[in-house]
Amino acid sequence: MILRRLARPLLAATFIYGGINALRAPEGHAKVAEPVLDKTVGKQADMLPDAVPTDALTLVKIDAGVKIAAGTALALGKFPRLASLALLGSLVPTTVAGHPFWASETPAERDQELIHFLKNAGLAGGLLIAAADTHGKPSLGWRARRAARRAGVFVDGAGDSVQDTVRGARTKTTYLAGRASKAVESALPN
Repeated sequence: MILRRLARPLLAATFIYGGINALRAPEGHAKVAEPVLDKTVGKQADMLPDAVPTDALTLVKIDAGVKIAAGTALALGKFPRLASLALLGSLVPTTVAGHPFWASETPAERDQELIHFLKNAGLAGGLLIAAADTHGKPSLGWRARRAARRAGVFVDGAGDSVQDTVRGARTKTTYLAGRASKAVESALPN
């Protein structure tokens, strides 16, 4: 549909641009992210494996890579639902770290940060819609329920078939046993 071909690149453009900017100047973004990272990841750093990065600069670069890769995938329509979820996962910490309007000191600064926070909330809404979009195809849940119903009908039919076979075999066995009994009685001397 033409709407998806227009909407996805428009939604993805902000993330691709933001990811490129973060890679160009990761130090500035890391400085903004440090207070939030210190309160969250910093407290758990000792319990994380050594391979998991906890420094702000590395995490900003990883976040930028996710934004560029997932934004590009969304814009091109490749794995759009997965790309939308990846961007949503990247957007939440970016919004909390980058636009803490609740910690602003002046009303003008608070208003500016609130505008950016709400803009990101709107982007999150768009990503949720994109993540739920099945492109006109039935969802996985619907397909699973339908397959389960079909399997149930098949099993019921197979059960009926087995019951019919058993009934037929029982009837045939009873008939043959009766004939054999009569044949044996007639063959025995009186």
